[in-house]
Amino acid sequence: MKVLLVGSGAREHIIAEQLSKSSELYSIMPKKHPGIASLSEETLVHDPTDSAVVGQWAKEKGVALVFVSPDGLLEKGVTDTFSDLGIPVASPSKSAARIEWDKSYARNLMKAKEIPGCPRLKVVSSLEEAREFVSELGEVAVKPIGLTGGKGVKISGEHLNSEEEILGYCSKLIEQDGSVLIEERLEGEEFTLQAFCDGNGLALMPPVQDHKRAFEGDEGPNTGGMGSYSTGKLLPFMEQKDLDDAKGIMQRTLMEMKNEGNPFTGILYGQFMLTRDGVKVIEFNARFGDPEAMNVLILLGTELSEVFLSMANGKLCPVSFSNECTVVKYLVPEGYPLEGKADQPVTVDEEGLWNKGVKLYLGSVYEKEGVTYTTTSRTAALVSKAETRQEAENAVESAISLVSGPLWHRKDIGTDELISRRMEHARRLKQ
Repeated sequence: MKVLLVGSGAREHIIAEQLSKSSELYSIMPKKHPGIASLSEETLVHDPTDSAVVGQWAKEKGVALVFVSPDGLLEKGVTDTFSDLGIPVASPSKSAARIEWDKSYARNLMKAKEIPGCPRLKVVSSLEEAREFVSELGEVAVKPIGLTGGKGVKISGEHLNSEEEILGYCSKLIEQDGSVLIEERLEGEEFTLQAFCDGNGLALMPPVQDHKRAFEGDEGPNTGGMGSYSTGKLLPFMEQKDLDDAKGIMQRTLMEMKNEGNPFTGILYGQFMLTRDGVKVIEFNARFGDPEAMNVLILLGTELSEVFLSMANGKLCPVSFSNECTVVKYLVPEGYPLEGKADQPVTVDEEGLWNKGVKLYLGSVYEKEGVTYTTTSRTAALVSKAETRQEAENAVESAISLVSGPLWHRKDIGTDELISRRMEHARRLKQ
């Protein structure tokens, strides 16, 4: 079967690897990604939003299934380009992907249908409304309505240290987007739950914990994600009830989207927080997480092309995962996340990585004349799976030196010290 993957990055690199195991892979990307290109039968380096060109190319190649990966392309309706041509697609339509690119849609759906896990919130379009609601809540999270690559949310007491700063950020977002989402600030432990969806039901993937903050000890500005870990069926601070509650929220959301004529086929990503009041929804995304895709896909026991095809046909097949632990750490360019140093050469000791049992997935890079270069964003992710989290973390950390370039990473991701703090935090909340 000929399968087309649209997108480029570390998340797409592991998707490409999985698809290439059981299908002929074709790919479309705006710049040449050396990892994905090497796995593909043919690659089209072109703007994926140019529907006439990419649609014609897919038809010429006889593509039988398409998966559009990045959130920005889902927002622009690239999935619809192929579905309009009658090609089966395993990613959400522009309308269904709205659950990510329009946060007010997601929250209004939850409120209207009384889906559990929704914090107190309000979408406001004036500074006066913002001032009134901020005064009512006290501690808040201020969120842009649209896509920001995981970097737009600012929280009082962490990023915003006074009411003046809160309102200043609200004013900026209102001017930019016409409105802003203000929510009560939640305290707890975050976790990601991803699921394959066919418009009707879902198949859960193992839960993952991401690390958004740039620096060790969860300090510094937000990023797209510096790394993540998983420990099989549950994370160390979770109970089965927490997982069941999160799954129930996702199932209800899918059902209500279908009921209103907007069925969701693709990857539904729930970002949850375990609070003293139970599981709350931080946000929904309409695609694999990055880096969380690497934690789960490296454990996948079912052929990904088979899963995608079953999703596109509306009859989701059974999906299996191994129960091993995984750790992902991102190498990022000097200056990231504020001003990452671009156009710097990166070299990889592939044999050394193989000997350590560590996988590397190239992120936001490009290839020119056989050399791989950095951009301003995350460069490469190192991933390991093992029977224990400690083994996986040690393997990744020992392999960092095998990637050369002006790069750095968070050393504490997946370590005993950091996870012990998370477990103690969750214990205090439950008490």
